[in-house]
Amino acid sequence: MRDTPDLQTFQKLAEDAYTGLPVEFRRAAGRIVIHVQDIADRDVLEELNIVNPMHLTGLYQGIPLIHDSVTHPSPDDPRIFLYRKPLLAELETRPDVTLTELIEHVVIHELGHHFGWSDEEMHRLLDEAEREDRD
Repeated sequence: MRDTPDLQTFQKLAEDAYTGLPVEFRRAAGRIVIHVQDIADRDVLEELNIVNPMHLTGLYQGIPLIHDSVTHPSPDDPRIFLYRKPLLAELETRPDVTLTELIEHVVIHELGHHFGWSDEEMHRLLDEAEREDRD
């Protein structure tokens, strides 16, 4: 069993994952608030029709940049949520990745939603990035 980091450690790892992204990417993203919780709130799970809270590792809440407007700006900062317990559970089934790598993956995935990318587009981009890293 690996060490079980607390919420504060998770928050630091998530913020490090974000600040580790290229500056141009962060600049294009604008203001993002990152929250870490043990599991998603009940109302979030109900809204997403998720019965088991362990099935949600991350979530983007906000208006994607492709839909945001200067004339009708979003009243709230976009938020990325990471859920500690589901991430730790996934980590136990993934000896091939570190906690840092898993958190980085979820942060990037949720940030992709901020940019308005679909899950399919993100998977394609992540696959391409992994191939480039191997070459």
